[in-house]
Amino acid sequence: MITHETDVALRLLEVSDIEPPHEPAPRVLLRWAREYLCRPHPDLGRRGPVCPYAQTSIDKEQFYISVREDVPASAEALAASLELYRDWFVELAPRGSPRSLFTAILIAFPSLEKDDYHLIDDAQRLLKPAYVQHGLMIGEFHDGPPDKGGLWNPEMRPLRCPVPLLAIRHMVSTDLPFLRDDPDSVAAYLRLFADSVPSHLRGMLAVQR
Repeated sequence: MITHETDVALRLLEVSDIEPPHEPAPRVLLRWAREYLCRPHPDLGRRGPVCPYAQTSIDKEQFYISVREDVPASAEALAASLELYRDWFVELAPRGSPRSLFTAILIAFPSLEKDDYHLIDDAQRLLKPAYVQHGLMIGEFHDGPPDKGGLWNPEMRPLRCPVPLLAIRHMVSTDLPFLRDDPDSVAAYLRLFADSVPSHLRGMLAVQR
């Protein structure tokens, strides 16, 4: 377990911590990651696992889960409660450091009722611009609508998850489709990947110009 140096209420569970008799939410999420993220899916629309990095993240013990039992009063309150996680992530896994590409923090809200899952979506929209400017991505996962379709198969709902959460990771060169609708986000992407944009995504940049 890793505890934040200035806020002891913020704790990250490592894979080795997530064993019985620990609280069920982390075990559910680790099982979901192994059985869903780390495996191919017939509806994905491409080869390979749902998440190309999840298995290595787990194997290298760079897969962290933080459980928040509080129920945020609003999306703004939820977003504010996650501000420390952004800088903490960068401290734990500076870009370019060994294994940084495989580091992920999942911040779970197991007490959130399904009627309030929209708070996860709204907080993600509030947080995303600042995260992107720091070279990070933050994604929303839960099992209630609305839900985004997959890049390769819009009929698939790849962000389904048994426990509502927000996930933090480093931005990678294939993230352009998630950023293309916002010029500031595209500019942040290009600061990192101008010389390494995947060939199949370069057409998206032509549309921006």
